Amino acid sequence: MNKIKISVAVLIAAVTLTLPFSAVYHGAPDIVGSVYSQDNWKTEFEIVCAKTQDPMTLSPDELRMLISRCDQLRTLIDKLDETQRKVYLRRLQMCKDLFSFVLESKENK
Repeated sequence: MNKIKISVAVLIAAVTLTLPFSAVYHGAPDIVGSVYSQDNWKTEFEIVCAKTQDPMTLSPDELRMLISRCDQLRTLIDKLDETQRKVYLRRLQMCKDLFSFVLESKENK
């Protein structure tokens, strides 16, 4: 009986600890159109760039929306200090370039 209680406790702890991360990488509700606080841009950044894992499965409309979200994020990232700005702008540009490439290849088919 004690082993079952421990197993259930471990399972609950594992789910509780991994839930915030799984929401970011597995299609959590998007933050489009919301007001960004100082840290919300980072959550939006993670959600958008997580979509680069399998971009070929995205529709052209989804790709256009992600490109637009990248543009919105750029304005927020431009306000960061120099070091963070350089790092996150580069990473964001790589995400946007991938979305643009995939969109272009789908439209040329």
